[in-house]
Amino acid sequence: MNYRTLGKTGYEISTISFGAWAIGGTWGSIDDQESLATLHRALDLGINFFDTADVYGDGHSERLIAQLRRERSEPFYVATKAGRRLDPHTAGGYTYENLRAFVERSIQNLQMETLDLLQLHCPPGEVYRQDEAFDALDRLQSEGLLRHYGVSVETVDEALEALRHPGVASVQIIFNAFRLKPTETFFGAARAADVGIIARVPLASGLLTGKLRADTAFASDDHRAFNRHGEAFDRGETFSGVDYERGLEAVSRLQPVVPAGMTLAQFALRWILMFPEVTCAIPGARRPAQVEANTAAADLAPLSAEQMQAVQDIYTTLLRAQVHPHW
Repeated sequence: MNYRTLGKTGYEISTISFGAWAIGGTWGSIDDQESLATLHRALDLGINFFDTADVYGDGHSERLIAQLRRERSEPFYVATKAGRRLDPHTAGGYTYENLRAFVERSIQNLQMETLDLLQLHCPPGEVYRQDEAFDALDRLQSEGLLRHYGVSVETVDEALEALRHPGVASVQIIFNAFRLKPTETFFGAARAADVGIIARVPLASGLLTGKLRADTAFASDDHRAFNRHGEAFDRGETFSGVDYERGLEAVSRLQPVVPAGMTLAQFALRWILMFPEVTCAIPGARRPAQVEANTAAADLAPLSAEQMQAVQDIYTTLLRAQVHPHW
């Protein structure tokens, strides 16, 4: 495993870390014992950064990570998110009072005295253009409820707007071989601001594993069945906003580029780590074998210039027009 510094937090975190959405819910059926075995295996393999949220299974994901903390002595970092519990989910709800209530609930779920990293969870765009939420985060930080804070964003424009706020230590953004726009302006700006980048949805909701097919069936409680057109939340969260059939075509073009001895998923993760501005990728895993395969990507040899160009060419010709204008 390799480690990079998460911006101004100073945390040295594993370049392949753990996204805990899938063990919380909206990815079909889950088995808590298998999820815990997967979390333990992640620690065994050198992962020391776990990303969760208060709405993943209504706190279930946070509570599983708390159990991991009880069962293991090794230190690790936990990042959680707040804001999506608001109903209605509006910019006006991002007040000190609401955020404090969310933070206190996450502290209870995680059984921590202070959160390592609290991230606003894809708030409405207006939130980035005002100071109230960030003033509230500064206050919560000064009160010792969180050590650092950041944001999880939907768009590059939101990411750039977030950098206006000096307390932002990290930005979590969808970045994968199907979503290249962040490289154009955001990566350089984040580097200049000493802000860490967490690459989320790194495998495009499973498309970049190469295991999905046109006839793959998803459970009714799996967002890949009910959110393909943004019915429940931003469409970009599901298959990175790429039309499913178009995504399968892109995968078929990527497969020949993958070197022998490497899976498409490992290639996709290693591709992300070719960008030094990225601190880590946070693929999900529900079984120990999945986290083993994911972490192996951190130790693979760098990709060639020809392989990097092939990804760019597939994106430009097949995907750019569909996703670039929106996110």
